[in-house]
Amino acid sequence: MRVPALLLVLLTAACAGPPGPAQDATNAKGIASPGDSVKLTGAGEFTTGDTSAIVYDRKLAPEGSQASVTVESSGGQTRTSLVVEGLLPNRRYGSHLHTNPCGKKPEAAGPHFQHHAGQIDPSSEVWLDFTTDAEGAGRSSSRNEWTLTRAKLPGSLVIHSDPTVASGPKVGDAGARVACLNLK
Repeated sequence: MRVPALLLVLLTAACAGPPGPAQDATNAKGIASPGDSVKLTGAGEFTTGDTSAIVYDRKLAPEGSQASVTVESSGGQTRTSLVVEGLLPNRRYGSHLHTNPCGKKPEAAGPHFQHHAGQIDPSSEVWLDFTTDAEGAGRSSSRNEWTLTRAKLPGSLVIHSDPTVASGPKVGDAGARVACLNLK
């Protein structure tokens, strides 16, 4: 179907004009409004360079190991999915969202991201522990009953050497940092 030239001119004129003002999707307390959504991703093969996917322990994340993570937050929920390949076979790892981007040193990623500051449990933090299969592949997902705000976003996902301690004085501990993915 051909669109008459006059109709195209009218449609173009109606759509043209200055962009609308930027809108803050949070209320006065910094809480996301119901229509706001946030999507963060990170992926790559773990290398020793300062890239989007960094390895800190080559014994636990061998050459060629890789991962991808997706964080989607909307409608009062945050859903996070992690897929890994090429790690050690038949092994348990811990994994969490962290406050800062990855860096050359493991500590650069900062502490675990917490939705409720000081609350160390899977309802405030994103815990993505997984067990690899015989080929070193694994998956994990998490659903939290809160929404991320643009003012406070996690900067990375860190894979740890051990599964997360779920209770007691070492709650939240998951051992040394093995590898890190930057979130964008």
